[in-house]
Amino acid sequence: MLLPRGQTFRLIESLFLRLLGLVYLIAFASLWPQIVGLVGANGITPAAETLAAIHADYGWRAYLDVPSVFWLSPTDTALQAICVLGCVAALLLMLGVVVRSAAVAAYILYLSLVTIGQPFTSFQWDALLLETGFLAIFASSSLLPLAYRFLLFRLMFESGLVKLTSGDINWRNLHALRYHFFTQPLPTPLAYYMQQAPTSLLDSLTLLTLLIELAVPFLLFAHPRRVRQIAASLLVLLQIFIALTGNYAFFNLLTLVLCLWALDDECLHDWAKWRAPALPLFPKANDIAVGLVVLLSVLQIFALEPSFLDSFEIVNPYGLFAVMSTSRTELVIEGSNDELHWEVYSLRYKPGDLARSLPVVAPYQPRLDWQMWFAALGQPQNNLWTKTLVYRLLLGQTEVLSLLEPAPFAKPPRWIRIQAYSYNFTTLAQRKGNGTIWQRTLLGTWFGPVSMVSKN
Repeated sequence: MLLPRGQTFRLIESLFLRLLGLVYLIAFASLWPQIVGLVGANGITPAAETLAAIHADYGWRAYLDVPSVFWLSPTDTALQAICVLGCVAALLLMLGVVVRSAAVAAYILYLSLVTIGQPFTSFQWDALLLETGFLAIFASSSLLPLAYRFLLFRLMFESGLVKLTSGDINWRNLHALRYHFFTQPLPTPLAYYMQQAPTSLLDSLTLLTLLIELAVPFLLFAHPRRVRQIAASLLVLLQIFIALTGNYAFFNLLTLVLCLWALDDECLHDWAKWRAPALPLFPKANDIAVGLVVLLSVLQIFALEPSFLDSFEIVNPYGLFAVMSTSRTELVIEGSNDELHWEVYSLRYKPGDLARSLPVVAPYQPRLDWQMWFAALGQPQNNLWTKTLVYRLLLGQTEVLSLLEPAPFAKPPRWIRIQAYSYNFTTLAQRKGNGTIWQRTLLGTWFGPVSMVSKN
């Protein structure tokens, strides 16, 4: 049996739901100050234009392909209102008040934001939160512990498996962490020092990472409670290490919360007097729903799940860093009035200024900073939103400017370009000498220069 008789999960479920509410609160609150600049009417990828284009192409199917309450009103006010309502639903979940209704509301509202927020809401933790949140709707199901353990299994095992099946030599020869700390999107201060560690230590940590991701998830289904506790401890240690060396939004926190399901109420005996909130019981309906999700999860491993459910993100594939980057390209936005003297539009958290300290910003996620990292892996034609970003800067659009550091111009410049640089950490000796964390080499112009004004 995957869930031995005699084990109870009432306290685990109650604690989990409260912590899930915390993750939802972080997710909604993080999006709130950014959403208008990202997808508002004057944002980088306006939601209203996106929805209109999808409806023109697909007709009534658009409502299934992009399930979102914003079909009713994709205005800036609505975008912010949904973030606020999402925070309210998250708080209710945290407090244990109208739990099932709060779980339903949080899932629908976050799904609505994710589906219209592309490409800024296309991260694996967005999908993981939706999958986790959907299962929470069926709290009190006897199959919920199995469903969440299997979700945690898939998250970790697929993340390890994809590293080996991608064909990337740096995972197979255990050299991946020789590059990871300086090439990841938003390194923390500790990442700088990890990069200076001996390669033998970094290679050993790479091997340990693969072992934890590929072997430990199977122990989540072990019958002896102690084995599951050891498995959960190893997964927790991995997540803490990742969180200390990189800013991955709420991903690590959400994964830690999922690790609760490796335990049972006996592990929380000191909390035995804590009263779990009452939930309306619909055992048969809940068990059927959760059972179907588990079945879909099994099919997902073999890439057999029905595609018509993809847009609801009920079951998703996982696998971070399938291919390890061995170099870091940074895109630097510059403006000029004469095409001779250029000033930098600095993003708030990603590398730019060579001496600027590395940030600790998680669980908040600066989504433009993150997406600029992905854009640097390709070309402008593969990242059309960057052209709109430049256009908004040429207009001096305050909604978009709010996503960056204060503009270097009192009014919009005539010209804007995006330069590509190769970045790498300095050595400890170099940093001691000149105080810089980064060193860089110009690769060339990635986009532009472009102007709203004719040269004539």
